[in-house]
Amino acid sequence: MENQVNTGVIKTADWIVTILILAIPLVNLIMLFIWAFGSNTNPNKANFAKAALIWLAIGLVVSVVFSLIFGASMFAFL
Repeated sequence: MENQVNTGVIKTADWIVTILILAIPLVNLIMLFIWAFGSNTNPNKANFAKAALIWLAIGLVVSVVFSLIFGASMFAFL
């Protein structure tokens, strides 16, 4: 069985600050890595950060694929 630690619930004010920090460009990416892989981060926030990084990676891959397809079609059109 897993070793479960009672970390408590993250307060609404903490989530508001978290979302505010995530709205700042470049800072959001740095903070997501800190929260995802930091040792003293609440596990709930760490899981949220890991999920957000996964979605960012998926979005980046999809963007690159569509850009390549669009670029190739524009090149073929010329």
